[in-house]
Parts: sequence; C-alpha cells; structure tokens
Amino acid sequence: MNGKSSNRILLVLFLGVLMGALDIAIVAPALPSIKLYFGVGDRMLAWTFSIYVLFNLIGTPLMAKLSDKYGRRSLYILDVVLFAVGSLVVALSPQKGFGVLLAGRALQGFGAGGIFPVASAVIGDTFPPEKRGRALGLIGAVFGLAFIVGPILGGVILSIAKWQWMFIINLPIAMVVILMGWKLLPSVQLKTNQRFDWAGLVVLSVLLASLAYGLNQINTQHFFSSLVSLSVLPFLLLGVLLLFVLPGIERKAVDPIINLNLLIGRQTKLASLLSAGAGLGESGLVFIPALAVAALPTIINTQNSSYMLMPVVLAMAVGSPLVGRLMDKFGSKVMVFAGTLLLAVGMMMLSSSWISANMIGFILSAAVIGLGLSSLLGAPMRYIMLNEASAENRT
Repeated sequence: MNGKSSNRILLVLFLGVLMGALDIAIVAPALPSIKLYFGVGDRMLAWTFSIYVLFNLIGTPLMAKLSDKYGRRSLYILDVVLFAVGSLVVALSPQKGFGVLLAGRALQGFGAGGIFPVASAVIGDTFPPEKRGRALGLIGAVFGLAFIVGPILGGVILSIAKWQWMFIINLPIAMVVILMGWKLLPSVQLKTNQRFDWAGLVVLSVLLASLAYGLNQINTQHFFSSLVSLSVLPFLLLGVLLLFVLPGIERKAVDPIINLNLLIGRQTKLASLLSAGAGLGESGLVFIPALAVAALPTIINTQNSSYMLMPVVLAMAVGSPLVGRLMDKFGSKVMVFAGTLLLAVGMMMLSSSWISANMIGFILSAAVIGLGLSSLLGAPMRYIMLNEASAENRT
C-alpha cells in the first residue's frame, strides 16, 4: 500500500471517529434548549448522555466481533449508517417525544460504539508495525480535537439555528464517509463459520445496563439511603453478579465476544492495567474546574471554570499524534514509561498549593497531565494490543 492510499484510508477513519466523538462534546451546550423543548427534569435529561454511553459500550464488542466475520469495511459503513439514522431520529423528535430522542441517542451510541474499534482494526490490518503508531496517534488525537471544537461548534450552531441542527449536520458528513469508505477501505473477511457468542453478548449487555441504570439512579444528596433503595441496589447487585458469571460463559464460547485469552500475555496484562489506571486519572479531570475555583478564587469562578480544562484537552490533542510518531521511533515501552511519569508529575504539581495557586502553575500542571494521558490512553495501548493480537482479534 502506497503513501497516498494510506493517507486516504486515514482520512476516512479520521472523519468517522471525529463524527462520533464530536457528538459527545457538541451536545453539552444544547442541554438547556433540549430541557426547555421537552419539558423534562435534570435527572431525565442526564439520560441524553447516559443512554448514548450505555449503547456505545454494548455496540463496541458486538460490532468489533461482527467485523471479524463480515469484514471491516462493511461494519464500518454500517456503524456510520446507524449513527446517521440515529442523528436523524433525534433531530425529528416531536416536542412530546423525549423517548424518541432517547431512542435516537441509543442508535447513535450503538453505531459510534463500533466506529473506533473497527477503525483501529483497519489500521492493524493495513499498516505495517513501523507506521501503526503514527496512524493510531492521529486517530487518538480526534478525541482531544472533538472536545475542543465540540462546545465551540455547538455554541455557534445554537446562535444561528435550533438545537436540531446540531444533529442534522451529521448527515452530510456521514454520506461522505460512507462513499469514501466503500471506495477506499479494504474488504477483508477473517471468519465465516464461527458460532456467534449470543449468550456472552446478552450477559454483557444486561451487566452494563444494570450498572448504568443503578448508578444513574443514585441520589448524591442522600447517597446511602438511595444506595439501598429498590431503584438502585437490585440493579447494582445484578451487575456485580454478572461480572462473575460472564468469564465462565466466555471461556466456554467457541468465539467469545470478549476473548479472555488476550489477557494471558504479560504485555496485554500490563497494557490493560495501565489503561485502567489512566482511565481513573482521566475521570478525575471532572474536578479540575472545582479545583480551579478553590485555588484561584480571585480569577476563576463557576461561570468560567470549565475553561481550565482547555490545557488538558489541548495537551492531549497535541500529544497524541506526537506520541504516535515517537513510538514508531522509540517503541511503546519508552512512551508508556514517559507517560506514566508525566501523569504522576502533573498530579503532584496540581496537588501542590505553591504551584497550583497561580494561573501559570495551574495551567502547566494541567498540560503535563494531558501529555501524560495522551501517552497512556491513546496510541501506545492500542499499539501493544494490535501487535500482541492476531488479525481476527484486533477489534
């Protein structure tokens, strides 16, 4: 494959992943308008995000496994089509049909769930090992770019049009991705006669749905009393129970939807452990605006505190493609070590009052954290998994 063909394939993958990632960040500015339009409360409004994430989690293993059987190109295009149809359903939701909007968001999440893993698998199938880091870094940078551009783009659209147009703009982008994908993406079918792991899919789906619903129903103002309520405790217990049931089902499956054998290797164990740790670190980013208000009360307030996330997001957007290029040169071990070190240093800087108590120190701390996360959540982990996994397990 020549450089021109690989760049075109990357463009198709980039656009598809960007479309899915943007729809997480772009919705935030529209939430007040959506709440007013449908007349729903805050808890119900939260399902606009929750149902998208839930079906995204369900769609990821399903679409990844189906791409092994029916080919990367077919499933990538199907994912984009599902996302586009979901966008149209959301845009056409009637004023008294909040359930219709949630159905559209579920369809969007289901389609988007397959876009990123299938895109990564295409890179693993078509790019040689020495070029995978750069390609994965570019795809990883999409998420940082989406979280920068999304809220800004959402605000611009809301200033000139109704909130529905935030979803309608997905349609022409999806059409371009579908046409380019059909023409450029390789059609490789890896498996044809393996029995699909429906039991694993059902258990995994119920597990995720139970945990998502139970956690969403917790009342933070009355945490312990709500935790033992009938709307929370049974669902959390079911989710925890199925966590122990799922491995047994997957070990018996001929073609498991979650291949536990991938975790046998030392490299993949370390990659999974580091990814989990980095994920916990990333989840802590939601507290940065509150930390900024506490550390810089004379400069930052609740109205402008969200802008303090920009150093992290910008650093991740810049760091992801840079890490990909450096990884092709120095290997994943060096980049993972550097990322872990940067993340630890950034966290210590942010927790140090004499550094974070001034604007420059706070911004530098956040930027160092972003650079560390770009090394742990992006290309290196995917690079390790792609190199350790066989072609049929790259999703």
